[in-house]
Parts: sequence; structure tokens; C-alpha cells
Amino acid sequence: MIVGVPKEIKAQENRVGMVPGGVKQLTTNGHRVLVQRGAGLGSGVRDEAYENAGAVIVETALEVWSQAAMIVKVKEPIPSEYGYFREDLIIYTYLHLAAAPELGHELVRKKVCGIAYETIEDRHGLLPLLKPMSEIAGKMSVQVGAHCLEKHQGGMGLLLGGVPGTKPGHVVILGGGTVGTNAAKIAVGMGARVTIVDKNLDRLTYLDDVFLGRAMTLHSNPETIEHAALQADLLVGGVLVTGARAPKLVSEEQVRRMKPGAVIVDVSVDQGGCIATCRPTTHENPTYFVGDVLHYCVANMPGAVARTSTFALTNATTAYALKLADLGVAKAIAGDPGLRLGVNTKGGHCTHAAVAEAIGLPYVPPEAA
Repeated sequence: MIVGVPKEIKAQENRVGMVPGGVKQLTTNGHRVLVQRGAGLGSGVRDEAYENAGAVIVETALEVWSQAAMIVKVKEPIPSEYGYFREDLIIYTYLHLAAAPELGHELVRKKVCGIAYETIEDRHGLLPLLKPMSEIAGKMSVQVGAHCLEKHQGGMGLLLGGVPGTKPGHVVILGGGTVGTNAAKIAVGMGARVTIVDKNLDRLTYLDDVFLGRAMTLHSNPETIEHAALQADLLVGGVLVTGARAPKLVSEEQVRRMKPGAVIVDVSVDQGGCIATCRPTTHENPTYFVGDVLHYCVANMPGAVARTSTFALTNATTAYALKLADLGVAKAIAGDPGLRLGVNTKGGHCTHAAVAEAIGLPYVPPEAA
């Protein structure tokens, strides 16, 4: 199979879909890998390293997209890339179609096989390709939130950890999954007061054991969410429903009642956001105000720490890329039910039930498509 690795073109996206180690695995198995010149530079990977691993460096994105049977990316294609779509092309990347219905409809219209990192599951029902970026985004959420709380950034002028004789900042985290747990690790480490809100009582028990009382846990319901949000200096949104849009847990009216100079970081913005006032921003222009509350809603937060993110991501994605290249989509998903769940579009149909519902298309099982 010819596998293509184009340069990412989303604003300030410095990650790359494959590193030389992955190229070496593919070429050793007899596949041809095309890498667009400069694709890895944002992550500190030079073209020579790809060539030494057996890749062919090509000059343009058009060469990669037109020749490859499978495109391996990091972020979802943007409108300027839709012209590259063609029937039976495999695009293996983060798609987040629930928050990008126009992309989903275009993939279906062009009969592209879209395989989404974020809906592939392992044998335990976990999301192995989403986990590394969720870990990074969770840790970054408190890091960037602390920065935004500085007065010259528009925040209230609060040091999260405080100093002796002052109150520490209060970090409220919606969701106790991978994002929330990693956000809590950083917030606790900074010395902040931390509250984690989740609806899963078993998860809350686990988090209580992990943090040994250094983070308070609350069961999620409308009353506790509202009370916690109004008390927050930094509110982190980390709620995920696999394949679907994130539920709106905090209303605009509640946001406007939050403390003046409070900060919201909504990590779930790439799935539509769990806070009503959140909309996607970029690293170039990351923040905006709603009332007196500063919002940071960058949809590709890990792109800011591209070297860490690229290697963490490709550690997880390369094995599946190799399986798809070796076996083809039909055989690969027949032998791996978790990979089957990653197929969001195929043969002109939407092939993931939650995604189909979110973007208003009928669901067709991948095998039937």
C-alpha cells in the first residue's frame, strides 16, 4: 500500500501523523511511504530522518494525497483539503465529525473511508488513540488556565497555588476521565484547591483514593454543577461522549454569573464543548470574553507541545496504521472489533451510530457499507 503523510495545515498545528520509526515499520513490511517535505519540522523531525527510514520525500500536498491509498494525519481535513477526497481513499486521523458535520457529509459524498482515532476502542472499551492527547490536553488545561488568570492576560490576577497567608485558587473540573484526572494532577501539584465533578460514582471513588483528599469529588447533577461553576476561579471542561457532541453542562446565564476574571478552559471544544459559551479558537487568537469571564477554547491544544504530542500519539496510532496497510480495511476490521468502531464513513455511508445521529445521517454498519 502507498501511505501518505502530508504536512498539517490547521492554524499553528505542528504535529505530524507519523515519525521515522513508523515509516520504518511500514517500509519493512513492503509498503511505500510518501512524506511531504517539511511535514515533521514542527515536531523536530527532519526530512533526512524520514528518508533514512525509507520514506520518499515529495514536494507538495497534492503529490501525497493523489498517490496515496491511505493518508495518515493528526487533525481533521479542513475545507481547502476537501478537493483531495476521492472514492475509496482511506483517511486515518482525528475526525471529530460530531463537531464538524460538513466534513462528515463531504466524506460521505465523496465515498471516502474515514477512520477516526477518537472512536477506536481497545478490548476493554477504552479509547487508546484518544488517551495520549487527552493526557496532554488535561495537563495543559491547568497550565494555560493559570496563565490566563494573570491580570495582564485578562484574568483576575490570581496565583493558583497562592502563597502562605493567601487563599489558593479554586479549580473545578467537569469530568473525571483522562482529561479531568490529568488536569487534577497538575492543579493539585500547583497547590490549588481542586473539585472534580463526574456522574460515575465508581470513578469518583477511584479519584478519591488516588488523590487522598487533596481533590474533592462531587456527583454530577445540575445543582452541583451550577454551584461548583459559580465558585470556580478556573473551570475546566473535560466531558466526552464517544463519537457524539459533548453535553452542555453549564449555561450562558451561569457563565455570566461566574466570578469576574474567572477563566474557562473547555478541552471538549473539539466535540462541541460542554460549556454553552464555548466556541473553537486557535493558538493564534486563543481567548475571548463572555461577560467578565475569559474563555480559552483552542481545539488543538496539544499542537502547542508538538514534539511531545507527536511521539505520544504515534506510539498509539502506528500499530493500527500497520494493520490497515497490511490487511486492508475490510480484513483489518473483521479481525478487530475495536478498530471497526473507528470507521466513521465508508462507501458513501456514515458507519458509526453516534456520529450518524450527531450529523443527521442514516447509520449503516461498516460491513454493509
